[in-house]
Formats: sequence, structure tokens, C-alpha cells
Amino acid sequence: MTRFRIRLALLGSAAVLTAGAAVPAQFAGAHPAAAAEQQQWVALGDSYTAGVIRAAGNTFEVPRDGCERTDRSYPQVIDRDLGGLFELTNVSCGAATIENVTDTPQNPIGRHLPPISEDPDYPFPAVPPQSEAVGADTDVITVGVGGNSLGFADFLTKCAQLGGENDGKGTPCKDALAADVPDRLKTVRNDYDRMLAVLHQRAPHAKILAVGYPTVIPRDASKCSFGDLTQFGTITQGDLAWLRQDVLEPLNKAIEDSTGTQDSASFVSLYTSSRDHSVCDDSKWVEGFVTLPDQLSFVHPNALGHRNAADHVEEAMLNTLS
Repeated sequence: MTRFRIRLALLGSAAVLTAGAAVPAQFAGAHPAAAAEQQQWVALGDSYTAGVIRAAGNTFEVPRDGCERTDRSYPQVIDRDLGGLFELTNVSCGAATIENVTDTPQNPIGRHLPPISEDPDYPFPAVPPQSEAVGADTDVITVGVGGNSLGFADFLTKCAQLGGENDGKGTPCKDALAADVPDRLKTVRNDYDRMLAVLHQRAPHAKILAVGYPTVIPRDASKCSFGDLTQFGTITQGDLAWLRQDVLEPLNKAIEDSTGTQDSASFVSLYTSSRDHSVCDDSKWVEGFVTLPDQLSFVHPNALGHRNAADHVEEAMLNTLS
């Protein structure tokens, strides 16, 4: 990311020369004061944006709304990096679907996942559709969503169940669920198209940056140990290969293709940059089902994964200024 760092430094220096502007926090040593020329930025998305897990930082909102935005998630990292240039409104929310971004209120679940965990603040009031945070004065929208509309969490749960029942052999999950995948991907694509249209309608002058999903499963599924809950538990290696090739990679492709239909939107890929940092790599940027000693992470990016996302999204945001 050398080019990005140089560009950031130059923009920071330029900001010093403009009346009332402040340099990004990492150069100034403190969070900069709001400046008149700040770009209005709204961050939308699901748990891969919000952070959610403890390995992605601490929740910081009081009172909690159940969306579990964490202080080391990529919107918050970018806010610390570029706070002098962009003013953040972060309404991302764990478990959000594309429809929750577009026009459907969401009932957040916080950390309430019985019987595994009970959240003392559950139930939470519904939060409005995330698009309501977008307006005519919005300059930049980042959005990372689609996995919940596809049903990826359901895939993980079912694949672990079937893999355990089959003693780690074969592709029982693929055999049971593959027929439904094309229709699910079609739904994601249609919902994403509609979401982009709504966002553009609400903010006609905004640049929309659609953020893809990182590498979660390695190309070589033999890196993953059957039964290891810090990886994918009892999902078979065959099903992991299927999930990567026929579910997750096509999900990114559907998002990228949808983004290509909207002139005001562009796709930010995280996949290649995270290729050697899957759940099953030694240097992982995505946690497995469990983070030791006892944290439920259920396959979400950790702080390192969010730092990588921040680097790529920051560069795309800075490009909107040129």
C-alpha cells in the first residue's frame, strides 16, 4: 500500500495549506477538528463492516443498540485515519441484509445467541433502514453487505452439522444445498441492484463504494483441520472447497457485477489482498467459529482484517477527492 500512504501524506500536506483544514490524525497526533470542507461519509453494511466480535475491538456506543459496531472495525479505523477529510456516520449493523440497508427496519440481536450466549440487553428496539442515514448532502457511501441475504451463516451451521454426521468425509453440504445456490445468488444480485438505485436516488451526487468480502476459506482446504473450532469445526474439506468456489467467490462476483451497472458506484475488492490470511492460515485475518479462550466469533474478520479493509477503502475514498 505504498502508493496509498504517499497519496495520504500528500493530501494531508495539502490540507494544511487550505484555510481551516486539518491533517489526518496519524500525522497530527490527535483527532482533527471538523472542517468546513469535510466530505460527508455514510458507512452501511453488515457484521463484516460493523465489527461485532471482540477480536475486532470493543463496542463503543452507549446505550447499545444491538448492532455491535466495534472500535477497530474498518469504518472506525478510517475515521481515525481520515477524520480531517471525511465526517463519518456509521449505521452498519451485525446481521443486516441488503433489504435492511435499502428499506426494511432491522431488529438487532447484539450478542444474544442462545443457548451459546445470552445478551442482558436483549431485546433491542428496531433500527431504521440504513439508507435513511443517506441524504442529498452525502458525498461518499461505503457499503458492505450481501452475505446474510445469501444465507452464509445458515450454510456454515448446516455444513458443520452435516460434516459431523458424516465423520468429515465427502461433500454432504454441497449434496444437500448446492441446488439452491443459483437462486440465492440471483436474489442477492437483484436486491443489490435495487439497493444501489435507492442509494443513488437518496444521494444523487455521492460516490458509492461497494466493499466485497475477504478471503475466508483458503484455496487449499487441506490447510483446515476437521474438528478445530478455531477454524471451521466439523465442515468437511470438500464442502469448504465448494463453499469457497461456488458460494463465496460468486457472491463477490454478483456484488461486483451489480456495482458495474451503476455509474456512481465502484467495487472495492478485499479478496486478493487477504488471500493468504484465511481462517486456516497461521496469520489469519478472519477468525473461525471460536477465538480462544472462549469467544464466539463465527467466521468474522479480526482487527487485522479490518485494517486491511481500511487500507483499501481509504484509497478508494481518497480517489473520490481527485
